Amino acid sequence: MEQRITETLKILTEADKEACEIVKVSENEPAPLNKKRLFIESYGCQMNFSDSEIVASVMRNAGFATTSSEDEADLIFLNTCAIRDNAEQKVRNRLQHLNALKKKRPGMLIGVLGCMAERLKAKFLEEEKMVDIVTGPDAYRDLPRLVEEAETGQKGVNVFLSREETYADISPIRLNSNGVTAFISIMRGCDNMCSFCVVPYTRGRERSRDAHSIIKEALDLFRDGYREVTLLGQNVDSYKWTSADGTEHVNFAQLLEQVALVSPDLRVRFSTSHPKDITDEVLYTMKKYDNICNYIHLPAQSGNSRILQLMNRTYDREWYIQKIDRIRAILGDDCGISHDMISGFCSETEEEHQDTLTLMEYARYDYGYMFAYSERPGTPAAKKLVDDVPEDIKKRRLSEIIALQQKLSLERNQRAVGKVHKVLVEGTSKRSNEQLQGRNDQNKVVVFSKENFRKGDYAYVLVTECTAATLIGHAVELATV
Repeated sequence: MEQRITETLKILTEADKEACEIVKVSENEPAPLNKKRLFIESYGCQMNFSDSEIVASVMRNAGFATTSSEDEADLIFLNTCAIRDNAEQKVRNRLQHLNALKKKRPGMLIGVLGCMAERLKAKFLEEEKMVDIVTGPDAYRDLPRLVEEAETGQKGVNVFLSREETYADISPIRLNSNGVTAFISIMRGCDNMCSFCVVPYTRGRERSRDAHSIIKEALDLFRDGYREVTLLGQNVDSYKWTSADGTEHVNFAQLLEQVALVSPDLRVRFSTSHPKDITDEVLYTMKKYDNICNYIHLPAQSGNSRILQLMNRTYDREWYIQKIDRIRAILGDDCGISHDMISGFCSETEEEHQDTLTLMEYARYDYGYMFAYSERPGTPAAKKLVDDVPEDIKKRRLSEIIALQQKLSLERNQRAVGKVHKVLVEGTSKRSNEQLQGRNDQNKVVVFSKENFRKGDYAYVLVTECTAATLIGHAVELATV
């Protein structure tokens, strides 16, 4: 899955904005007096949030309860992102604050998990001297042992990258859950060596999770009242699982169908798709099932073929356009499409920047995740290419990309006005307690009057107005649809 972080500038729905911000444990878990408390704070992409739910499960089995207050915690974990320098600086600043807290609470332990821990490894202990535990994304099962080591005054470190670990047998504890939507991790790692990206080095090689465990998790979630799942992976379209005895073979389109068959009342989303791997089979599966949402996140990164080659994206502009054309041909013009876009990549010219803008206009994206290029140590781009586009030019190009996306987002949302949308209610609107909000099939937030609907219900909403980020309307009777 293409990394999307807090600093990313994007035009999107309010619900998706929350998904890219720092997320903390939202509520206290009742615990006996002798039970220690864990506070988890997650940064970065949806995969990190999903991983934190696995960590919470591992630590619950080790005798920890979760808490929403860092002041009450015996153990604090920061699940980190390494996609940009700004993301890492946020973690360093946060560690300074937590270490000040630690001085007031002797015995409290601080651990850094995830991609930043994997990238810096033991250097975190040597240079930062602000953490007791450093654990990479594939070593979360080892956390109880590492905590025990840290409690004796030793430093706990495990940054081993696995070729097998998928955490398929661990039931995640749903943190910050609205009780309606949930993530299901279907694979880990990435084999796409994009020149700008640290993910293959911080999350390892691709491996797909047992299909049966995925279906079981989706079924369990539905029985527990959840009504939407998002299948997560660095590149979901390359999902491919074979049973130990070699009798079962499941690709992503087949998995998508099996999850959709759990119940017609369970909505299914997925993220992220790599343009080189998404197939017509996936698109036709989406078309076949009404409960598979009509929305695809298809990162482009650039609209220029030379830049795409430097990025090692393994496709060119024409290939990407063909994928957009297939999506529109099979799923229709109303299918929601979002993107990732980088401004100012190494040696990008003004003309090549214009190619990005014209690609955006061609694709007519609903929203996007946009940021200026940030060189990451250890990546092929850092080793072989020169980060030679001045910061002021990067920022100006980024501003132009954002401005165009605002225009496109508004135009796409205006198409929804006057139409009725099926909306899964996710909770109360931030604007008013008298309004509810949820998302429609195209992953757009819809705000409407509360009436008698409750969280988890489906409502049919006539959209009467919109902004570039939100659809606004009122509920109507099904008979009028």
